[in-house]
Amino acid sequence: MNEKETRSREADEKAITPRATDYSQWYLDIIRAADLAEYSSVKGCMVIKPNGYAIWEQIQSVLDGKFKDYGVRNAYFPLLIPERLLKREAAHVEGFAPEVAVVTHAGGEKLEEPLVIRPTSETIMYETYKDWIRSYRDLPLLINQWANVIRWELRTKPFLRTTEFLWQEGHTVHQTVDEADIFARKMLSTYDWFASTYMAIPVITGKKSESEKFAGALHTYTCEAMMQDGKALQFATSHNLGDNFAKAFDIKFLDETNTLQYAWQTSWGLSTRSIGGLIMTHSDDKGLVLPPKIAPIKVVIVPVFNADNKEAILEKTHELRLEIEKNSSAFPAHSIAVDERGHLRIGEKFFDWEKQGVPIRIEYGPKDIAAGQCVLVRRDTGEKIIAKTDGEISRVVTELADAIQKNLYDTAKHRLDSNTVHANTWDEFTASIENGKFVLAHWDETSETEKIIKEETSATIRCIPMDAKEEVGKCIKTGLSSTKRVLFAKAY
Repeated sequence: MNEKETRSREADEKAITPRATDYSQWYLDIIRAADLAEYSSVKGCMVIKPNGYAIWEQIQSVLDGKFKDYGVRNAYFPLLIPERLLKREAAHVEGFAPEVAVVTHAGGEKLEEPLVIRPTSETIMYETYKDWIRSYRDLPLLINQWANVIRWELRTKPFLRTTEFLWQEGHTVHQTVDEADIFARKMLSTYDWFASTYMAIPVITGKKSESEKFAGALHTYTCEAMMQDGKALQFATSHNLGDNFAKAFDIKFLDETNTLQYAWQTSWGLSTRSIGGLIMTHSDDKGLVLPPKIAPIKVVIVPVFNADNKEAILEKTHELRLEIEKNSSAFPAHSIAVDERGHLRIGEKFFDWEKQGVPIRIEYGPKDIAAGQCVLVRRDTGEKIIAKTDGEISRVVTELADAIQKNLYDTAKHRLDSNTVHANTWDEFTASIENGKFVLAHWDETSETEKIIKEETSATIRCIPMDAKEEVGKCIKTGLSSTKRVLFAKAY
């Protein structure tokens, strides 16, 4: 292979497949081009690379602070769960049975009791909770855990569905079912706020159907987001567990009248799947696109220099970086990068940062320095803005970041609104689902009809929207009476 062919092959390997050509491959190409993750030697598991993990750290930082504002405290529980604990709650073990990985041998010997690698931590945590709670004075108990879990997936895709993934799982205990439900809904609102404010992802919140709810829960609440291909992605969930687990694990407390009562519980979580949602909501055919509020690197300054003026240009560049950092609290030092690489051409540097989704690129060369200005480039639109470096740059960068954040949210919101439709007949429903729409339609509230619709169209009930209004109608499949519309879509 000659040098020209080698260069051509390298270019092809780095290319990003257009969304319109192959959306699934485009997604994988974005992950590779932005250097977010790669497949590991363990089937179904990924290596989250520094660029990808930095996004997870941003997510952790924001949510962890919010949880602590509510009085939630972090703890850590074992990865391995005795099989007998998982079997305590029948619906729970049935729901997770196909996904469970079990350790049967260790230390060269067969274990007396198999150990399940946690698919979720309700059972191991609640076995402990029963010893922590004695009286109403111990409630509410508000605990969160940042951890990894294992769910044995047959078909995997980085971030969206992997055998091992990272998440946070909150587990709380309350005196009454109403208190538990209020807290579960509060956490749903928190995920809604985080999705829209930081990830620039609009979501539809609602309650899962009985068939789709979390195994062992009384109610499951969800945030559903629309990806660019029209499919739904479950962004986060919050569960009112009722007293099911309390009865299974004997979690009781003495109330104010000295009467022994079963406790009421919630669990709620968001995982690295949200990064997959972030990628598919905003990215384009050039690479990753990140909202400024969640981007680990928010601004990159690319100085233009040669061997003769490199030292002088870099000195002025770091002065510019310090000016932005000093005058804008939204841009801490670690969020402003300076590209000092000398082995790449300037265009290659621009392309590299574009693929990584950095919201704002600043171009800064000798002519800019002489004119007391710099050129800012928006990742979302490609627009170029000239700003004075003396006193103006911090304001312009801050305003630009706000404008990018708003534009990304508004674009995603327009996509969601314009592709969410009402269907009143089966033909309207099937056509809309086939065309990648979110469909609001009447359903007779039976699991049998829900199953038939899924089998025939691959669409599932994503949620019964929180803002669903009472509306007399007929089920789009059976014609039976219905009192409200539910949200259907194909999903990841």
